Amino acid sequence: MADDFFSQEVVGALKYYVYRLIDPRNGETFYVGKGQGNRVFSHVRAESTKLEGDADDIDNKMGKIREIINAGLTVVHVIHRHGMDEATAYEVEAALIDAYPGISNVVGGRGSGDRGAMHATEINHLYSSEPAKFQHRALLINVARTAEDLHLLEATRYAWKIDPTRAKQAEVVLATRRGLIIGVFIAKKWMVASEENFPDRHPEPGRLGFDGEEAPEAIRKLYLDKRVPDEYRKRGAANPVRYTW
Repeated sequence: MADDFFSQEVVGALKYYVYRLIDPRNGETFYVGKGQGNRVFSHVRAESTKLEGDADDIDNKMGKIREIINAGLTVVHVIHRHGMDEATAYEVEAALIDAYPGISNVVGGRGSGDRGAMHATEINHLYSSEPAKFQHRALLINVARTAEDLHLLEATRYAWKIDPTRAKQAEVVLATRRGLIIGVFIAKKWMVASEENFPDRHPEPGRLGFDGEEAPEAIRKLYLDKRVPDEYRKRGAANPVRYTW
């Protein structure tokens, strides 16, 4: 039986599954994914980087696969958990992505931003905090993956896949991390994320950023350190941008 193909009988038994791609040179997991059928084998079979997903994610993953193949070796495919429905597979995938911080996935698993790995102190802070009561049209941006390396305003203002009309309707922009509001800003102007508009940042085609500043103290007091209400923390959501109106 081929090791890079599942028969229909096997596919039926697997249902949804979560898999890991492993580098045989060092035994390290370099990619986590979920799928059905023969999805697990599709990455190695691909002859180009034209796969679904984030372009950087694809480049990193395919670059690693090419290195392994050029070394005359074979990517190790591990089915980590199978026999699941899609919703459960999303949860397992997200948990594994959190557990392997050095992997080539650029996009986090669904729910990782709000319900991913946390210190016990963060859990206490999150669920004991008062939920925010929105008095403005607020644009919520999850900055969990960028705020660690940048000043909070810089991490919040650049660069997002967002509808320009809706972005301009926002009265306040709230930076969130782990379900808490950690920054409150006013966007003065939304612009295409180009080198011309943001000369100090790498261009991001198809995305927007804003020129803005910290909100006045009276507005910050309404939202800072408040918990994002449950209705705005949709279970399984991967999009870091959400609207309150």
